[in-house]
Amino acid sequence: MGRLVVAKFGGTSVGSLERIRNVAKRLAKMRDSGDKVVAVVSAMAGETDRLIELAHQVAKKPNERELDVLLTTGEQVSIALLSLCLNDMGYKAKSYTGFQVRILTDSVHGKAKILDIDKERILRDLEEGYIVVVAGFQGIDEHGNLTTLGRGGSDTTAVALAAALGADICEIYTDVPGVFTTDPNICPKARKIKKISYEEMLEMASLGAKVLHTRSVEFAMRYGVPLHVRSSFSDEEGTYVVSEEEIMEKPLVTGVTYDRNTARVSIAGVPDRPGVAAKLFGYLADENVVVDMIVQTVRTDDGLANISFTVPKSEVEKAKDVVEKFRWEVGGEKVDFDDKVAKVSIVGSGMRTHSGIAAKMFSALANEGINIIMISTSEIKISCIIEEKYTELAVRVLHDAFELEKEES
Repeated sequence: MGRLVVAKFGGTSVGSLERIRNVAKRLAKMRDSGDKVVAVVSAMAGETDRLIELAHQVAKKPNERELDVLLTTGEQVSIALLSLCLNDMGYKAKSYTGFQVRILTDSVHGKAKILDIDKERILRDLEEGYIVVVAGFQGIDEHGNLTTLGRGGSDTTAVALAAALGADICEIYTDVPGVFTTDPNICPKARKIKKISYEEMLEMASLGAKVLHTRSVEFAMRYGVPLHVRSSFSDEEGTYVVSEEEIMEKPLVTGVTYDRNTARVSIAGVPDRPGVAAKLFGYLADENVVVDMIVQTVRTDDGLANISFTVPKSEVEKAKDVVEKFRWEVGGEKVDFDDKVAKVSIVGSGMRTHSGIAAKMFSALANEGINIIMISTSEIKISCIIEEKYTELAVRVLHDAFELEKEES
């Protein structure tokens, strides 16, 4: 009895006709082994960026609805080419856009959230022996508008489909062979992790690790979908993302992440009274500005407060408009924006039961003269905002400090 497999292929995996043929061969091999196969495919590498550039050439600030209409065409090319290739090889294959499958989303263009999936058409095709090829990254809202799920949204599509279909495994094929202890491009000692918990993977994805999209891990954790992150260019096993109970030895620190796509916003001299912070972050939420780290300090000399927080660099302009409006309303002194910062983090479920990890992290950074601007913690992670120029050094120092190059027991 074969498995039901959802296999997702990113833009690099389908970046050329030759690579699309290789994906087709891999899917055919799964089908030959008796598996029922659903492939989720991204746009060809660079295509989404090309379409965004076209949009900005005709409009200074492209309408978000029309931009989604444009961007959904990228995946349509990929799914059609892959299905054509499979048909030519003698396999029954059928492609579907996100809205043909009816992946129902909310109406937030550019970063819509999946609400429901109509799985009946896919299940019927699988029973008839088809390899079903679905466009990632896209859906449709209740008003019939095309929507996109944001960067990395194809991961989310794949995991949501796997959950809806009750798949045995969701395989995420990418251009790297798995999840590493940190980015091997800047730390040669980085090691591939055999197994990582959903919670650790969620933290690493949200903190800058680009192997998996955050929402895809949330879906997987919520519905218990087993994930296997692996290379589309080899047959070697990758990294399994599983429940914490399935991991026998929990290391103190599993990985080091970094994120250069962050900017710090500081507002000085706002009234220190109930409701002021709520108003600020309410305004930011109304504009769909994603806020990450938040620090508020009260000035003992005058009773006013300073508030600092971080946002993605891509949302700085939105944040500026909101913060200036807020400062004018409450009478704040000044606003500063700093986009020359980065966030470095350590993640590990072993932090729950061990002390001294924060001290070790801070000491390692201090020994290299790296100043910490902001700090944020949770049960299984510690994040620091530092000057961007020290990012790579900080990653290597922390990787060494926690001896992450050592093989798992």
